[in-house]
Amino acid sequence: MGSEDIQVINLFEKITKAKAEDLVEHEGTLCFLVRKEDMGMAIGKKGANIEKVRNALGKNVQILEYSDNQEEFIKNIFHPAEIQAVRVSKSGKGDNVVVTTEKKNKKIVIGPGGSRIKLARRLLDRYFNLKDVIIEAK
Repeated sequence: MGSEDIQVINLFEKITKAKAEDLVEHEGTLCFLVRKEDMGMAIGKKGANIEKVRNALGKNVQILEYSDNQEEFIKNIFHPAEIQAVRVSKSGKGDNVVVTTEKKNKKIVIGPGGSRIKLARRLLDRYFNLKDVIIEAK
């Protein structure tokens, strides 16, 4: 993490009073990872803190709930889509995660233009050394 990222996190924490565990810039959006107990402060009443951070930084902002628990972290990435199951599968190129959801949630899980699935791949490689995300829609 560079000094610019640290400055952005400091500004986020000053505005929201919530502690950011990490910051990832993805496709022009700043994604702050925040622990469950700080999510309310990070969002603010009716999203006011997100809006303040967005205005201060001039960029789109997303807040994701961080967890040390791999399955919980994966479910948080895809929220509000309901994830029915998460399992790790082995492959020659590394471990992958298979996420099972209902067909009606598949669009939410993938995200516009595949943005959410790309972010999930990046975060899961960074935190859990999982190389790919496979979606099973039933």
